[in-house]
Amino acid sequence: MDKVGIILNICLGAGLLGTFFFFMSVLMPEEKKESLSDIETRAVRATSSFARLNPEKSLWDRLCLYIANALKLQPKLEEVHMLAGSPSNVQPVDILKQKVLYAIIAPIVAFLLFGSPVMAVLAILVGFIIPDQLFKSKALKRQTELMGTFSTTVDLAALIIESGLDYMTAFDRIIKVAKEKTILEEEIEKMLNEVKLGYSRREALERLAKRTGVQEIRSFVGLIIQSDELGTSLVDLLRNFSVDLRFRRMNKAEKAAAQASTKMLIPLFLFIFPTVFILMLAPMIKDLIGSGMGF
Repeated sequence: MDKVGIILNICLGAGLLGTFFFFMSVLMPEEKKESLSDIETRAVRATSSFARLNPEKSLWDRLCLYIANALKLQPKLEEVHMLAGSPSNVQPVDILKQKVLYAIIAPIVAFLLFGSPVMAVLAILVGFIIPDQLFKSKALKRQTELMGTFSTTVDLAALIIESGLDYMTAFDRIIKVAKEKTILEEEIEKMLNEVKLGYSRREALERLAKRTGVQEIRSFVGLIIQSDELGTSLVDLLRNFSVDLRFRRMNKAEKAAAQASTKMLIPLFLFIFPTVFILMLAPMIKDLIGSGMGF
């Protein structure tokens, strides 16, 4: 690419950036007097990490807040952060800042490497998605660890409830007996603490299902709520649920084992078969080349 093309691309990028900030300044809502409902809404959102953004003092915060409001990212980022275990070192607003930062850096790197405005535009989307995928992978790993001890916990709860205790006491006994708390036991402990703080049992259980994001735990919570409301036997429900849970895990393991042979074909064709062919044919090719291709 000649110097004229580079200059034109730089001018194009600067023009697009200037146009973006112009529309941002135009589309940002003007300050207006707050009504009583606005004050209540702001009081509820004050506990959110997005309250740290101050668009009046920082252009960077203003850009992040504009993107969050325009794309309605706050609920999505808060959910991703919650499913990842709500780490204290990273907040939803930090995920937003990472998305915006990657969306700015990625096109610059792509343009320097490829020299193409099209690749730079595609890099904006890629950079904006990368933090989401990283946190979703953490959430998936956490959900896998949650399910590792879930069936055992259900069996223990059913056994303790069968002895005459209610399910909240059963959960409390499971937490106290555990030597090293798993992720599932930590979530159950949070649920018990929420009940002590004033949440109803139904609300605490629903919050447990929401924090984990696992369908099996949602079904487990639904069974407990249904038994609590209708007065049915929770022990029988939990035992049947545990049997069904183990059956589904077995089917999932058998399905994964059946797919293993198919997945192994790719590394076989790419790495193992070429190596075997080279080892088998290399002496023959060497002899043919050394003898002048004669027979």
